[in-house]
Amino acid sequence: MSEEKAKKEEKTSGEKKSFLDENKLEIITVILLGITALLTAWASYVGSIHGGNQATNYATSNNLSSEGNSLYNSAIQTLTQDMDVWNTIMNYEIEIMYADETNDQKAIEANVWKLQWFCMDNLTDDMAAKIGYDQDAFNDGVNDTDDILAWLYDENGTAVVSPFSDDDYVQSYFDECNAKLDEAEAVLDQGRQDNANGDKFSLVTVIYSVALFLLGIVGVFKNQTNKKVVLAISVVCLLIAVIFMVTIPLPASGGIFG
Repeated sequence: MSEEKAKKEEKTSGEKKSFLDENKLEIITVILLGITALLTAWASYVGSIHGGNQATNYATSNNLSSEGNSLYNSAIQTLTQDMDVWNTIMNYEIEIMYADETNDQKAIEANVWKLQWFCMDNLTDDMAAKIGYDQDAFNDGVNDTDDILAWLYDENGTAVVSPFSDDDYVQSYFDECNAKLDEAEAVLDQGRQDNANGDKFSLVTVIYSVALFLLGIVGVFKNQTNKKVVLAISVVCLLIAVIFMVTIPLPASGGIFG
């Protein structure tokens, strides 16, 4: 009887000396289960926001690309029209200079009049500035012919040099469409980033799920050592998931992020 009592006292003393007894293990396991469940829900929530932002950015990028392509087609059409305008202006200029060389005043006046009306109806402000054509001064009814002749023979040669020989001027037709296409590319890149971040949060959720599974089976084991081993592995998985999660950027918008 005394021997049995001594064994019980020895067993009780051993349990008291153990840092993690069964009750403490259960409490720690329950706390970790709650924390892991909350972190899993948070990772799923943030991942879903990334997914929503990805879809939104892809749709926005597609719309911007369509708009940019439309602006490109419009720029091509405008460029073609302005080239035709320049060709017509050049024809009038040649007629005026030829008439001036042959002292044909009537032909000069006739072609100056045609040039004036054509430029008033067709010449854009940008092209007028490029070739130095002053709409106001050349159409004010005061020495218009002399003004236009002076413009044609100006030593700078802007009147007779095609504006389309300047690559920067030609490129200016496409500035708006290029800006729109660049914006579409930037939004698309953000969508790709959201997609990558969403995938990372999905992986984090998987790791949290592994930790949840391990924490859930801790109580199945009867042996204290086995319980501690499984609990330790679950804690490692939890720490890995947390460290990985904090390195992933949060969504730029959506949900509680605005």
